[in-house]
Amino acid sequence: MHILQPKHSKLNEKEIETLLERLNISKAQIPKILLSDPCLPEGCTIGDLIKIERKNKKEPYFRVVV
Repeated sequence: MHILQPKHSKLNEKEIETLLERLNISKAQIPKILLSDPCLPEGCTIGDLIKIERKNKKEPYFRVVV
């Protein structure tokens, strides 16, 4: 991982459920990220939810692996 690359982490099922309820959305409404993206953590599969934490932003970004 490069020093300028934001931290990418995979959410577990409990975190996904809590996030979707809090935002009142479904997984289909979350932006996508490709499985072939080199930023993804090891062991990601299609349908996983990824949290992206950027240093200059307070709120994290979320992406669904496709």
